[in-house]
Amino acid sequence: MPHRTATLFDPINVGAWQLANRIVMAPITRNRAPDAIPTPLMVQYYVQRATAGLIISEATAISQQGQGYAHVPGLYATSQLEGWKLVTHGVHAAGGKIVVQLWHVGRISHPSLQPGGGLPVAPSAIAAQAKTLIIQDGVPTFVDTAAPRALLASELPGIVHSYQTAACNAVETAGFDGVEIHAANGYLLDQFLKKGSNQRHDDFGGSIENRARLLLEVVQAVTQSIGGDRTGIRLSPVTPSNDAFDPDPQPLFDYVVRELAAFGLAYIHIVEGATGGARELPDRPFDYVGLRRAYRAAGGKGAWMVNNSLTRDLALQCVQTGADLVAFGRPFISNPDLVERLRNNWPWAEGDRSTYYGGTELGYTDYPTFR
Repeated sequence: MPHRTATLFDPINVGAWQLANRIVMAPITRNRAPDAIPTPLMVQYYVQRATAGLIISEATAISQQGQGYAHVPGLYATSQLEGWKLVTHGVHAAGGKIVVQLWHVGRISHPSLQPGGGLPVAPSAIAAQAKTLIIQDGVPTFVDTAAPRALLASELPGIVHSYQTAACNAVETAGFDGVEIHAANGYLLDQFLKKGSNQRHDDFGGSIENRARLLLEVVQAVTQSIGGDRTGIRLSPVTPSNDAFDPDPQPLFDYVVRELAAFGLAYIHIVEGATGGARELPDRPFDYVGLRRAYRAAGGKGAWMVNNSLTRDLALQCVQTGADLVAFGRPFISNPDLVERLRNNWPWAEGDRSTYYGGTELGYTDYPTFR
């Protein structure tokens, strides 16, 4: 019998999970968790999309210090874990798999969201040219992020511990199938990786090895607690999101994935190009095939997930050329049945951008299926 090439719709073993297909719902911030507590409306939202082979939840703060936007959920209070437990139970009852994205925003925050109204934290005291969402006079409003303070080296073990605790809470209490460590899009771990935001002169700055140190300590702590086979990680080598920049990303991320190979991760999730934008950035060329090759050459066995502005044809092509998983973000907002639309080549519904961030069921759980 000739060997059949895998398709987007075939099942696949990824880490500890058997997935029904290779289509992943990427993390999408929707700002519908007042007081950082998941709601019954969020249960409905995720259950509607449970036909994805894997759901990665919206980014979820590991601590109050890690909060950067109004009405995003957390993993650090009992009420939050109880809210998430309803979500995971609903997704599992619908036959789906769901992991939670562990988030510390670093400098992408505002004092109104921080403990005691303090400054956001970062590798270095460099303000990001970026916006965040806060509540002003009862209205969700985008404002400039605040200038951060630089973290002391003595504070970093506490941040590693917050990631570890959040991972344990997610799996053992909230019922998630695993976690994704958010090390992308200009948030804290990405801020440490990239020279544009990390100008430290200690063991966590300067060389590639030093700038990757915090990320690798987090991965080690999380995998020791819940297992590498229940842990994924998201990286975005060249996205300009949240003022992220490194002048030489290829050797940096080649090093990172080679080091990640030792942890037995379930998957590596790569944002190709600018998050939510162009897949090719002429001023920031990057060899993604070479990145995957570096990971495999170092012994990395995790599934390789690709993401960003994918069409159906491009997703099919990605699987044919070596990707194990393909993630879709915004298409899942307005197409709860995106898997069936992809399978049958049905058209995709357009989303209402005015309802993306915050609000009610409008533009959230009221999108119809194709049928």
